[in-house]
Formats: sequence, structure tokens, C-alpha cells
Amino acid sequence: MRKMRFVLVIAVLGLMLAHSAVAEEVQVPYWTQGSAVLKSITDFVSGVTDTGSADYVPEEDRIAVFDFDGTLFGELFPTYFDECLFLHRVLHDPDYEAAEDVKTYAQAYEQALLSHEPLPESPRSGAQMAAESFVGFTIEQYRAYIRDFMQTPVPGFEGMTYAEGFYRPMVSLVEYLSGQGFRVFISSGSERTLVRELTKGVLDRWVPSERVIGSVFSIAASGQGETAGRSYTYKADDQVLYTGSLVTKNQKANKVYSIIDEIGKAPVLVFGNSSGDLAMGQYAVQHGGRAYMLLCDDVQRDYGNLKTAADFAGKCADLGFETVSMRDDFATIYGENVVCTHEDEETAAPAA
Repeated sequence: MRKMRFVLVIAVLGLMLAHSAVAEEVQVPYWTQGSAVLKSITDFVSGVTDTGSADYVPEEDRIAVFDFDGTLFGELFPTYFDECLFLHRVLHDPDYEAAEDVKTYAQAYEQALLSHEPLPESPRSGAQMAAESFVGFTIEQYRAYIRDFMQTPVPGFEGMTYAEGFYRPMVSLVEYLSGQGFRVFISSGSERTLVRELTKGVLDRWVPSERVIGSVFSIAASGQGETAGRSYTYKADDQVLYTGSLVTKNQKANKVYSIIDEIGKAPVLVFGNSSGDLAMGQYAVQHGGRAYMLLCDDVQRDYGNLKTAADFAGKCADLGFETVSMRDDFATIYGENVVCTHEDEETAAPAA
């Protein structure tokens, strides 16, 4: 009898432990229940945070780097936020008169976006023309301009301004990783001050401004003139002004270089969504980390493109990266109160 009781106790304990293991499966808000890729992420995190695991990574080395546009924040309404800001500045700001070649390009670009036509050739890079359009702005004037534009309703959606255009599952993932001892950085192709303004009140609790890496516009003191910065002493009445040049476009290999320069360690995790992020993904994998890439495959709740998603998934598979389906792995994208107001038949077509 005593032996039978012992066996029963062991069986009950086994059931309790099994139930506890199921109950403890990590859930991150706004992700689809049972998402295989989320489990891949949380299992990886479990390994690197377990001191008894061969995969353990000390907290000081737990670095996660996220791309911004298309990874944390929407980039399809109808294009990147920084480009929408540029178009607003050049075409719709009554207080600004752009150079004629820039205005002509911006008009053709906006029309191409709205009519789903091929984009025009640009006289200079879009980032360079954006830098030119804010010449003479102080840092705070530029920040205020961004904040004002952030309140604009997003074209093609109901219930969302640009300030609210974050992917809720990815914001939750940032919070989750921060809670697991990760230092989270953003590495964006957009200008870094712009990204810092967008993330205020949404991500800056876990990604403070000093952890935002981005493209860089040139700046100088108002009294500096032609004197090089290394030879000029900043004065009490000086202000820092934008001078109209693109210093660095933070994309592709430049993302690797900026990680080396500004973080000094290879990331354990990288999250991206485009060819501009593959380089930093490879850098992470090269150093024993993981890379996860989002696919723009949701044509109901966003303006995805199934062919683009399928092509990118193939590239990621070749590199050994895992992919996140916005359609299948996200329970919501922007929130249930946000409605995508139309579906483009071409982007919704099945992938070839």
C-alpha cells in the first residue's frame, strides 16, 4: 500500500510539473497564440539567460539591435516616414520654397506613390535632398517640425496618426527582451533625430535616445562660418544648425560599421525587414547570434506585397535567418481600432 501511495504521489507531481511547464510557456502580447517563431525567440532567450546553459550570455553582452522602419514602425503609408516628411516639407509647407529640381522630383515621386507607378530618378539621393530641406533649422526647430507632422493622420488608414504607427507586437518584444536583461538598440536608415522623436513615449522607456543609431545630417555652430569644427570654439551665443549635407546613410554594411563604432560589441539578436538589414543580421550570426526578419505579407491589415515577401523569405532562408510573418505571427499590427481602408489588388495577388 505504501509503495502504491508513493507511485501515485510521483505521478501527481509529474502531472503538476508538466502542467507548470505548459503554464510557463512565454507569452508576449499581440503575438498569435502558438506562434512558432515567437517560441524560437523565447527559447533562444531562455538559453542565453540561463546560467546553467552552454548558450549563456552575460547580461553586459546581451545586445539586441532592431531596424526601425518596417520592423518597429510602419513603412508602407505610403512610404517611409522620413520620405513622407520630406514630401510634406517640399510640396505642402507654405513657408518653404524648395529648389526647382527638388520640387520637380518630389512632385513626380508623390504622384508615383499615389498611382503605384515606378519611382522617378532623383537628382540626388533622397536623404541628401531631405538634409537640404532643413538647412538653417536649429536642433529643436527640427524636432518640433517632426512632432507637428507626427500628428498627421496616416493615409490609407482610419484611426491612426503617424505618431501611432508602431507595430504593437514588436514593441511588446522590445519590452520582453529588456525584461530579460537585454540592452536594446535601434539602427535605422532614417535620420537619428527623427527616430528619437518618433520613439518618445513609446519605446524610449527601453531604448533611450543614446541607443538610437541612424543616418546623420551635418550640423555646425551658427558662428562657425567656414572654420572647421576641430578649430572652432563653441561660444555662449552659438546655436547648433543643420547645414544641409548627408554625412552618413545608415544602411547595409554601414549598419555593421555603426554597430562597431557606437556599441562596440556584436549583437546577440538582430531584427530587420529588408535587404538593408541583412548585413547586420549576418554580423550577428557570424558572432554566434540570431537574425529574425519580418515579411510584409499582410495585405488585409497593412499594405503588404506577397511577391516581395516571398522573394525576401527566400533570401533569408539562404542566409539561415528566421522570418516573422506579419500575417500569421501578429495577432494585431497597429491595434484593433486601426483599419486599413483599401486593399490593392496587385499587392494582394498570390506570390508567383
